[in-house]
Amino acid sequence: MDNESIARRFYRLAALMDIRGDDPFRLRSYRNAAEAIETWPTPLAKIAKTEGIPGLQTIPGVGKAIAGKIIELLDRGTFDAWERITTETPETVLDLLELPGIGPKTAAMFHQKFKVSSLDDLRKFVQGGGLDTVDGIGPKTAERIKRHL
Repeated sequence: MDNESIARRFYRLAALMDIRGDDPFRLRSYRNAAEAIETWPTPLAKIAKTEGIPGLQTIPGVGKAIAGKIIELLDRGTFDAWERITTETPETVLDLLELPGIGPKTAAMFHQKFKVSSLDDLRKFVQGGGLDTVDGIGPKTAERIKRHL
């Protein structure tokens, strides 16, 4: 797994945490770590193998907890925090953020209030006239969502 893939996982974790309304300081720490990891010149797999957690902690934004998650990710292809969060909030909810007019708060509302957790769910919701029942989505935003689906 390369640095970009590791960074992408932490970006996605932060986005899921944002949708869930988790602690903004924690999700910011994952985003900061992801930014540093993405551009780090040395492969994290090499650092983890030769220096372990202390070596990973030399990367700005990577503390002991995130370094442990990196080791887990490299060893198992996943880590426990990711598994816990995606059990409660499916990763497919992140696909909603790709549509113009849908940010983290709207995606959270769709998921929590209407059980929309994928683009397919959103298509069915829209086809059934669901957007007309959503407070905070005006006609222009509704049209934009329909057009991009």
